[in-house]
Amino acid sequence: MLSRAVLLISVFAACSQADRHGGDDVDAAAVDAKIVSQIDAPDVDASTARLCSMPPPANAPHPEAPPLPAAGCPTLVPGRNTITTSGETREFILVLPTTAAPGEKLPVLFGWHWLGGSAGSFVEKGEIQLAVDQQHFIGVFPEAKGATVFGTSFNTKWPFDITQSQSRMDQEFKFFDDMLACVEAQYPVNDNCVSSIGVSAGALFTDQLAQARSNRLASFMSLSGGVGASIIKPWNGSTRKLPAIVLWGGDGPPAMDGNKDILGCFGIGMDFSVASTTLESELGSDGHFFIECKHNCGHVEPPFDNPTGESKFAAMWEFALNHPFWLPAGQSPFLTHPLPASMPSWCGVGAGGATPRSGGGCPAAENPCQN
Repeated sequence: MLSRAVLLISVFAACSQADRHGGDDVDAAAVDAKIVSQIDAPDVDASTARLCSMPPPANAPHPEAPPLPAAGCPTLVPGRNTITTSGETREFILVLPTTAAPGEKLPVLFGWHWLGGSAGSFVEKGEIQLAVDQQHFIGVFPEAKGATVFGTSFNTKWPFDITQSQSRMDQEFKFFDDMLACVEAQYPVNDNCVSSIGVSAGALFTDQLAQARSNRLASFMSLSGGVGASIIKPWNGSTRKLPAIVLWGGDGPPAMDGNKDILGCFGIGMDFSVASTTLESELGSDGHFFIECKHNCGHVEPPFDNPTGESKFAAMWEFALNHPFWLPAGQSPFLTHPLPASMPSWCGVGAGGATPRSGGGCPAAENPCQN
């Protein structure tokens, strides 16, 4: 069951296997030579599952550990937890594997919910307990405090719009730091494999967090998010390059069957197709590796097909588990090897690398504009 999702790979094998989603023009030998020239390669066994399970190479960069929160850490338990951060009580849901091997260090994946959602709905709809049990990581799902666009009554849940002050942004970044610090203090964590995943409003915030905490995050995933595009904060750069997934739900007619990833609430419109392509442009200019995923269903839950025996979004988590912090800038195993079998066929490497989804079978739309 798990073998479909596990990537059996040696990054340093100079082969030129064509990617089924694109990337046929990649010179694999040149990429591998670049990797070897930048870090001391570890001993890699081709049967080893996932790069995050490998020891970091000698002299590789290491993530910066977050300080423990000033108020201290609560005793964390599976399920809902509260923590005092920036002088306020905040909540998050912690999801742990049912079993773990002795001495196993677990990656940590943060999930930021959408406008009409919650930490609980992310855990439920994302089939997170099943994913955590199958793919062995710790899931952290924060609950939004709220963020109102200045001059309106529109609560975007997470701070990402241009009216949010730097102090408000720093408060939310500190929330991330404090959750991570407490999880690392109480559980066996692979700190080289910490990733952030956001959906819609949560993705717009994740794209800001990736910039502010590239010293701690190994990768990020923006599912109907982005930067720029009217009221959304821009991409101002990160101190290191983070592998990413940029996913959205259509560019409008004629290429995407007339659907477009756009949302309007309280007279304020957010065009996630523009924001996502803007993010891609910035990532490309800055030398980040990313996978593009484009479906045709508009602003809805991404239309993933359930892989047999796996959780619904196994491919997203697999991406995080194959991009540790120690990978050199701009590098990825998917430059020289196929994407995981569970990855949708409408995903591909780099801007324009996706073959957009077509046809019906889209998830039902929800009304996220209710606060």
